[in-house]
Amino acid sequence: MTETGPEPSHAVVWLHGLGADGHDFEPIVPQLSSAARRAVRFVFPHAPVQPVTINGGMAMRAWYDILGVDIDRAQDLDGVHASVAAIDALIDEQIATGIEPARIVLAGFSQGGAVALRCGLARREPLAGIIALSTYLPEGDRLAEWAAAGSRGMPVFMGHGSQDPIVPVGLGEASAKALSGAGFRVEWHTWPMPHAVCPEEIHAIDGWLEARLA
Repeated sequence: MTETGPEPSHAVVWLHGLGADGHDFEPIVPQLSSAARRAVRFVFPHAPVQPVTINGGMAMRAWYDILGVDIDRAQDLDGVHASVAAIDALIDEQIATGIEPARIVLAGFSQGGAVALRCGLARREPLAGIIALSTYLPEGDRLAEWAAAGSRGMPVFMGHGSQDPIVPVGLGEASAKALSGAGFRVEWHTWPMPHAVCPEEIHAIDGWLEARLA
């Protein structure tokens, strides 16, 4: 956990990607002027260690199992739901400290971004927004069944690399279009990069966060 000032009134919960850990996105905090201007608590949880099928059953930190190369179809929904429940509990902990839901941003990269979307869009009390990077929407075909009515007014930032070999940019774009078509407030960006984050994306995130945290 990192705090940019005493008694933070805002929080950002940031979920890492497959095989990484909670420390992966800690270096982004000093690059965000939006966070430097106010007291913000950044929470970087670790996914549990579990075998990942697509990686030969190797145990690593994962929010859910990846069963095959068609990542949008071969989904470990039990794992997704377990991680959503864990992140819901973590957000509730932040609310219990006095930070209002409307001052909490849920962010994630790759697998973490998928969980962020699935979790944040289903919460009854809308958050300040969701940042979903290099990722896709799990259970997108059942969106109307699980998304909370109030989440349609919640801003969603989606960024993706046009050269991503892990999560194809078309998959991310299709998710963004599905959300927009269902009435969600989605801001979609692409950059010429692989499965990664670039300085231009961080700059765009900073501007988006400034509007959310203001």
